[in-house]
Amino acid sequence: MTNNDILRRLRYTFDLSDDQMMEVFKLADYRASRAMVSEWLKKEEDEDFQPIDDLLLATFLNGFITKNRGKKEGPAPKPERYLSNNDILRKLKIALSFQSGDMLQVFQLVDTKLSEHELSAFLRNPKQSQFRKMNDQYLRNFLHGLQLKYKPK
Repeated sequence: MTNNDILRRLRYTFDLSDDQMMEVFKLADYRASRAMVSEWLKKEEDEDFQPIDDLLLATFLNGFITKNRGKKEGPAPKPERYLSNNDILRKLKIALSFQSGDMLQVFQLVDTKLSEHELSAFLRNPKQSQFRKMNDQYLRNFLHGLQLKYKPK
């Protein structure tokens, strides 16, 4: 999955307007213009399309956490230069105040069988022996499950 794809899916799932998207970036101390947001949300075929890098997606996700959970004491977290699917899942878990059971329910909405141990392996520190790298299909399914949960037809 591309970062732009993830950003588009989150915008759609949570009904975020351009102004709200700009506000989420602002919560993470980044000034994104309406034009920038618009270019990131365009499809790859569009001539005005601009890819969003890991640093900016991490900035957005940090702002999304602040939007949903409130500002935390102390300095704002620094956005990661490199984001893995595991990092994205972890940030969404924090932003949505999900417990493991909530996440498993989201996976079940899209008929993805995942045990609590497998989910735990995705959320672990990469240096731990039980860590498991999350492939794109699991992230795609999780984002689709969020869409079904927050934006039912």
